[in-house]
Amino acid sequence: MDGGKKNTDDFKHIGNILGDVLGAFRKDPGLELTGIFSLWDEVVGAAVAKIASPAGFKGKILLVNVVSSVWIQELQYHRKEIIRKLNEALGKELVCDIKFRIGSV
Repeated sequence: MDGGKKNTDDFKHIGNILGDVLGAFRKDPGLELTGIFSLWDEVVGAAVAKIASPAGFKGKILLVNVVSSVWIQELQYHRKEIIRKLNEALGKELVCDIKFRIGSV
């Protein structure tokens, strides 16, 4: 009698399986979105680049740090144009919105 022992060679660690499964069903837009960091200055221009910089992403929402609330207000008026220019530069519609917040630039 083998005592109910199973051959552990057939088992795989769950961490190895999950990475493969998630990779097969989920494309990572974050890899393409990281291009924004290198395109930012060119897309928004030198003046805006001095007072605002991309900080990260939340899905397809770009989070942008801005030096003051006055500049946040000004950039809100240009939000759609910035989104259009970024998507154009990236060659795809990857950014659907921008959230401006006070932070280090």
